[in-house]
Amino acid sequence: MTPLPHPSAPERKNRIGKRFARLAAEGRGALIPYLEAFDPDRATSLTLLKAMPEAGADLIEVGVPFSDPSADGPTIQQAAERGLKAGATLEGVLEMVAEFRQTDDETPIVLMGYCNPIDRFGPEKFCRAAARAGVDGLIVVDLPPEEAALLAPHARANGLDIITLTAPTTPQARLNTILKNATGFVYYVSIAGVTGTASATTAQLRSALERLRQATSLPVAIGFGIRTPQQAAEASRIADGAVVASALIKTLASTLNDGQATPQTLPAVLAQLRQLAAGVRKGALPE
Repeated sequence: MTPLPHPSAPERKNRIGKRFARLAAEGRGALIPYLEAFDPDRATSLTLLKAMPEAGADLIEVGVPFSDPSADGPTIQQAAERGLKAGATLEGVLEMVAEFRQTDDETPIVLMGYCNPIDRFGPEKFCRAAARAGVDGLIVVDLPPEEAALLAPHARANGLDIITLTAPTTPQARLNTILKNATGFVYYVSIAGVTGTASATTAQLRSALERLRQATSLPVAIGFGIRTPQQAAEASRIADGAVVASALIKTLASTLNDGQATPQTLPAVLAQLRQLAAGVRKGALPE
């Protein structure tokens, strides 16, 4: 177990804002891969996490395994089950991030999870621990804006962004309300459904981004349904970033033997990530 650092007060790194600003200056969007912590085991997922920036990750979304997810499709549900079987806990995931920070102090890390583990951990204690570990932002799928007071004051006090989720079904008035106090970036859930089940059309994405741009000046990342380098390039060109989750998890799962990592696991996922990164970078170039 890697002990968490204990500074007297969390230092605001603002890695998310700095990374999006740098990429905007370069004229391209971000590639944001998803990794389920402890899937299929702690050592493999930590090695993968450490290798992702070199393979092309601009930000990384780290999933906290949870037994009762509401937004995740079958692929990520199965990854969470493998992570839990491997011993994942919220504290264990934070320790993993802290170990990543020993060699990478620049790549933004966003934790994705659910309210129940945070509530059990203690929201204030969790935000302090997350900041100490080197987490930059939080996606709490089942935390509606009306209940944000559970977490928001503690997140703010510890320099953590709470990433706001929006969807195709979000009315404009609701959009204006939920984005009013948003920070970091906006995560646009591009389909009505769970992860890994469908993809939005170019026309749908462009229309959605027009609405979002009217409601916020924050960067927007598109997630759910992005599988190929071409889709990642298109999403990062229309918006400010593309999140790829189920496609990477499917590749990882395809290399496992009875749920265990094999010599093919890391090379296969990292090769796919490099292809996605090449697509995003090529998509930023003028025709």
